[in-house]
Amino acid sequence: MDSKTRRSTIAERLRTQGEASIVELAALFGTSEMTIRRDLDHLEVEGLARRARGGAISVQSRSFEPPILQRAAQSSDAKRAIGAAAASLLRENETVFLDVGTTTHELAKAIPPDLPITAITSSLLIAMELSTKPAVKTIVTGGVIRQGEMSLIGPRAQVSFADLNFDAVFMGVAGVSDTKGLTEYNLDDADVKRVAMATGRRAIVLADESKIGRVALVTFAPIHSVDVLITDAPASHPGIRHIRDQDVDVLHVSSPEKEY
Repeated sequence: MDSKTRRSTIAERLRTQGEASIVELAALFGTSEMTIRRDLDHLEVEGLARRARGGAISVQSRSFEPPILQRAAQSSDAKRAIGAAAASLLRENETVFLDVGTTTHELAKAIPPDLPITAITSSLLIAMELSTKPAVKTIVTGGVIRQGEMSLIGPRAQVSFADLNFDAVFMGVAGVSDTKGLTEYNLDDADVKRVAMATGRRAIVLADESKIGRVALVTFAPIHSVDVLITDAPASHPGIRHIRDQDVDVLHVSSPEKEY
């Protein structure tokens, strides 16, 4: 791999993961640590990385949330595969919560129109999708619309969960970390996710590989509160190994975007 391609790959890794160590990158690319240091110095000069002890961190803050259309376009095949796998877990007459997010939106699309379930959501985009499914009874939380995301936030959204008990909650995340847990960019969305997590018999997290190891602004649930993680990340991914160590079941899917 030439230096230009390697540096581009490092920059993308920092964008998705937030940080990377010199030791980790040297092992990944099969190069010397000195080569990686030069790469990071070059990326810092270009404004694509910020050097930190033992490695580098992203120049983007942990509260930076890419626009929803941009997020939907990223790893789109993987998100569709994850959404389809999540939909296959649904059973007749279950009551479930569908969290806001681009991957949970793919779950909503994958629900068979004749599957009789009750679904509550804090996403107006997901509610619109569910409205096309004749057998799905759709309930929308109250709250204030978060512009751009079309999610419902605030005290009225949170109180919607006070007396509800779901068979399963399907959660979208900004990041999944074995140490920091489930994280989100926005404080208001995180508050809704936090109360929703406590209402389900099972907590199922939908996260493409770019989310594994990423840490966003606010933690809304510890990793041990997750029953099932559905992801396209391979079993050999170091973050997946650490998550499994905390008794989280991991369901792996494949997509046309990658081959293992």
